Amino acid sequence: MKIISVLGYFVSLYPLCLIAIWLVGAVIFRLRWENPKRPALTEHPLVTIIVPAHNEEEVIYETVHHLRELSYPNYEVIVVNDGSTDNTRRILDYLLADNSSWLRVMHLNPNGGKAMALNWATLSAKGDYIVVMDADCFLDKDALQFLVAHFLSSDKVGAITGNPRVRNRTTLLGKIQVGEYSYIIGLIKRAQRVYGKILTVSGAIAAYRKKALFDVGLFDPDTVTEDIDITWKLHRRFWDVRYEPRALCWVLVPETIKGLWGQRVRWAQGGIEVVRKHVGILFKARYRRLWPVYIEYVLGTLWAHAFAFIFLFLSANWIASYLAWSYSYPSFVETFRATSHHMIPGWTGTRSVIAMLCFGQFLVSLVMDFRYEKQISVAKIYFWIIWYPAIYWVINALACISAVYRLLTRRSKICVAWKSPDRGIHTLRSSIGRN
Repeated sequence: MKIISVLGYFVSLYPLCLIAIWLVGAVIFRLRWENPKRPALTEHPLVTIIVPAHNEEEVIYETVHHLRELSYPNYEVIVVNDGSTDNTRRILDYLLADNSSWLRVMHLNPNGGKAMALNWATLSAKGDYIVVMDADCFLDKDALQFLVAHFLSSDKVGAITGNPRVRNRTTLLGKIQVGEYSYIIGLIKRAQRVYGKILTVSGAIAAYRKKALFDVGLFDPDTVTEDIDITWKLHRRFWDVRYEPRALCWVLVPETIKGLWGQRVRWAQGGIEVVRKHVGILFKARYRRLWPVYIEYVLGTLWAHAFAFIFLFLSANWIASYLAWSYSYPSFVETFRATSHHMIPGWTGTRSVIAMLCFGQFLVSLVMDFRYEKQISVAKIYFWIIWYPAIYWVINALACISAVYRLLTRRSKICVAWKSPDRGIHTLRSSIGRN
């Protein structure tokens, strides 16, 4: 039972330590770097916006149409249709006919994967700065100003990740993700920026210096999450990767368990691929600023396995308790029921502390992000976000375990094809229809 006790302490205390570290780092970031004013640019270099798309007929028209409203005066858009089998090609050709002055379309066949689509578009880009965004992304009209300001401030800046917000908020999963994107992911990225290096740029919205992309050999096609991989390649070449919370965009998130599961497994697999690929940094002092985020991810993976074990253990305890109460099973079941909490010391008492720290975390994040989400009712978001640990901790832990299994059984150096993820678009459309 000593092993269970150790796991119990780890599962209980690790989130407490992380939350405290994130809170301190995020507050430092806010005081040091976060200015709500739009920067006054002295020049407006050409920016190339790349939108990779595969079977995105439901969203691509709105996305491209929305890009016409940007306030930045000097940009082009390249949409890469990567082997779509739906009406994506026809929609893009229709859009191109009326917007050829700023829009270009590339049709690739067959589906070669998102990384290859990005590489082809980067090679074709006219701008020195590349903004990559998802096909469901609505870019804020002022986002490019905030991103370009970083590039102009230092030649060492290789990438900047933006601040995705959730568009579809009609289901429990969607509403919880509003809190996750607004009050958890943003907090973590702020803290990572202060303590060392950012784990990953956002796949939904990220800007790159084209010179930096060429320096690291562009995007690798054999990874499931090209955004995580390219971030670490930039880090290892000592390019500065920053977080810009004012560069907003609005994205669609999965609103089904199946869609959410697929997304989280892919995220977890991408992170574990990076851990395996870049383990050598731990033995080189020049990469010491990467150590904190690397160790954090390794511990997070171990925590996911420990949490899953404890979760299953407590579930077994609950079932045993129910059976003992309902059917008067033998005394060994009663003994199991009575002693299980002692085998996981600190778990029962720590839950209230975790709840209080989570509440504090969301409160601090709310103060920081209120300017970006003024339309959200504080009472409503807190009602939905309390479900985050109950639902997402379990899903993310199990997804991490599944990702480890996939990685161990997957052949290496295989180009990763892609498919359009669950965008939650049907739920969003039905909501629009009701309104």
